[in-house]
Amino acid sequence: MTNKYVHNINGVEVPFTEAEITARKAEEAEATNDASKLKRIKMVRLQKLQETDWWVLRGNMTDAQTQYRQKLRDIPTDYNSSKYDELLATDTDGKLTHSVWTKP
Repeated sequence: MTNKYVHNINGVEVPFTEAEITARKAEEAEATNDASKLKRIKMVRLQKLQETDWWVLRGNMTDAQTQYRQKLRDIPTDYNSSKYDELLATDTDGKLTHSVWTKP
């Protein structure tokens, strides 16, 4: 079985040092953490959009309602991984506190 942590230098596999393994594992953990945060953000966003679908079906959305739904759809573009914690911040009751989640 090949070691997951090796450099391929001119066709020769050279094992990572302990420091390199530690650094790589930290990078992988952070990437997984960001991916799980983004997944949660997208789930919340979908829920918020579904909760307001009736606005669209009603046929006469206000400008504020239209802007709210557009802001939700723009979250993946407007917020990078450095903002994920901010988007997922909650108050003591567990409610999301970022303004992007607040309905008009």
